[in-house]
Amino acid sequence: MTPADIVAEKSPAAGAEMTQQEYYALAERVLPGAGLGGYSLPDDVRFVIRRGEGSKLQAVDGRWYIDYVGGAGALILGHAFPSVVEAVREQAGRGLHFFGTLNEACIRLAAELVDAIPCAEKVTFATTGSEATFYAMRIARAYTGRSKILKCEGGYHGNHDYSNISVSPSAASNYPAGRPDTGGIPAGLPESVLIAPFNDLDTIRRIVEAHRDDLAAVVVEPAQRIIFPDDGYLAGLRKLCSDNDVLLVFDEVVTGFRLAWGGAQEYFGVKPDLASYGKIVGGGGPVACVAGPAELIEQCNPRNRGKADYAYINGTLHGNPVGCAAGLATLAELRRPGFYESLNGRADSLRAECQSVLDRHGLPALAIGNASLWQIVFMKAAPRTHADMMAADMARTRELDRQQMLNGLYVLPGVRRFLSGVHSDADLEETVRALDAACRALGQA
Repeated sequence: MTPADIVAEKSPAAGAEMTQQEYYALAERVLPGAGLGGYSLPDDVRFVIRRGEGSKLQAVDGRWYIDYVGGAGALILGHAFPSVVEAVREQAGRGLHFFGTLNEACIRLAAELVDAIPCAEKVTFATTGSEATFYAMRIARAYTGRSKILKCEGGYHGNHDYSNISVSPSAASNYPAGRPDTGGIPAGLPESVLIAPFNDLDTIRRIVEAHRDDLAAVVVEPAQRIIFPDDGYLAGLRKLCSDNDVLLVFDEVVTGFRLAWGGAQEYFGVKPDLASYGKIVGGGGPVACVAGPAELIEQCNPRNRGKADYAYINGTLHGNPVGCAAGLATLAELRRPGFYESLNGRADSLRAECQSVLDRHGLPALAIGNASLWQIVFMKAAPRTHADMMAADMARTRELDRQQMLNGLYVLPGVRRFLSGVHSDADLEETVRALDAACRALGQA
């Protein structure tokens, strides 16, 4: 039977339904590694999602999981939040997709974003966070006329070639030279991407000053995965870039509307020249953007096509009305007084409770993070650089995460996790219980 024949035979219309095992057998035939992108879960914990509801996911086999992946952080309101669902339903009835001409939802969302983002006078839409960081780099190069970008070792800025340099090296880079993380990157491209360690202003200063004549921008995640900046680090980057006439770009794909209403710019009190956004701005839909001063964003003005400093930005789904409607409905909830104080305070409590469990079991692991980002890692102190993450016992970290999945939590082994605004007290209590059970299982193993 062909894959399509299997689906037709097991469809509800045929009076049948596929089991989870059958879904995975089919996925093995039609998807590489029976996974999506870079993730393929271990066989004993993998599952197929049937639905999401609030803070939980249900698998095809009926089992429910407390979800701490949250659509890679996009679903700060959890799954199927009523006002977001209604906004999507209403917009879908008026049209799923348009192209080439403005729509109401994208203009309204752009206005909300400009009002909320400290560095923004204008925005230009994209579809994904990866696109947004790629476009931010293009805008910086077009504006400055320079070719090089500096990024931090371990920093992830999406799936494009300029990002996939020294994202997850197994050894420290020979700064400023980096290493490709994937095959298929053109031989000369890594020369245009300089690498420096996160939280190391002295090394970054030496590299910037040595390359400022051909350096367009420094691109940084204000919180690099689960590594938060030292006091003064981001402000130091701001001054360093200003002093050397280099643009500072914040990758706020994760931190935007996650740390605070004004994102990392508000949370840390530092304003970049450009910032890229994704995830939360689309409420789970295909929406991203680059934000910045009008002078920079106007590099993308289609009326400038043909000029040497024009930065071409275009995509079929840019400004998708359904995604923009979901984003607008999400931002309306985030504006409610006390949302971030409540969310971040509950995350503080969860990290503290988890640390108590780890300490009670005598495990040399830390519940690290800030705001609503968190992760449990076998390490001695909170990380400052990617080198600290390389020194952690990630094999044991992944095994503990696997045990947590066996006890009803959805986490990606070895990856940071997110708290949402709809995780309940009961969810947090069950999370602590699941971690306790996972620690016991790890000890027995």
